[in-house]
This record gives sequence, C-alpha cells and structure tokens, in this order.
Amino acid sequence: MALNFFTADYTIRIHDKIIEISGGIPGIKDYGNIDSPLAHIQNDDYYPTFEEKLTHLIFSFNKFHAFNDGNKRTSIAIGAFLLEVNGLDFIVNKFIIEMENIAVTVADNIIEKELLLEIITSLINEEDYKEELKLKIINSLEQIDPDSEQINFGTDFYRDLY
Repeated sequence: MALNFFTADYTIRIHDKIIEISGGIPGIKDYGNIDSPLAHIQNDDYYPTFEEKLTHLIFSFNKFHAFNDGNKRTSIAIGAFLLEVNGLDFIVNKFIIEMENIAVTVADNIIEKELLLEIITSLINEEDYKEELKLKIINSLEQIDPDSEQINFGTDFYRDLY
C-alpha cells in the first residue's frame, strides 16, 4: 500500500494555526528539523513500517524543536493528520487523547522513542494496551512531576486544524 505524506509547508501551516488558536511564540527555529523527519519517514530503509514512520514523526517534532513554541502540539496534530490521510481516521480521536497524555512525557525524557513505538503500535493495532505495556507506561508515568505542563485541548481542537 502506498502511503500518503505531506510537505514541510503544510506542517508549517498546521503549526501556525496551532499558535494562532492556542497561543505561543510564532516562528521556525530550525527548518532542517521540519524537513528532515518528513523526508526520513518516506524512506523505508530508515522506517519500514507505518508505526515506525509515525513514531519518528511524533518524536522528532516533539523533541527537536523545529519551532519556537508549540512543538508538542504540532507533533500530535501532524501525527493525527498522517493517520487520517492514510485511512486510519477511525483511530484519530483515540490517538489524540492518548498523545495528549504522552507528549509531555516524551518531551521530558520520561518516555523514550522505543516505548513510544510500542504505544503507537498498540494504539493502531490493538483494542487496548496489553498488560505488559500498561505496566511500562505506569512505571514511566510515576516519574512525572505533578506540577509539570499538561496538554488538554481535546480531539476537536486537532481535527479542526486540517
């Protein structure tokens, strides 16, 4: 199955709309950190599965700060859009809800890329997380500072972006 992707320009438009709607500092910090992950996920030698592509996309935009602000929100939005344009729209709401809970922990180095891949693979392919994965997530979430930033815009916010 041929996958659908999107451009850096489209990603920037989504980011700009996020900042316009929810606030933050506009602007691009590093264009290479926008273009590079979008190019890499199209290369099956780097990321052979859809789940690996989606994980890399979310992780890269979350961690590598392509924008001055809104990187976590952008990672959720473009992840949801990648699902949507590839016929997985039926899990977009579930994805957004889960990623709002996970995005801050990825940014704070609590959930690493390997665990993020397990979470995304489960979201796409399973009704619910397996018990082993639930325990990994719980163990990771116990490290969260209760005063840390939370993201809670809801599914309508992200779906209205694209």
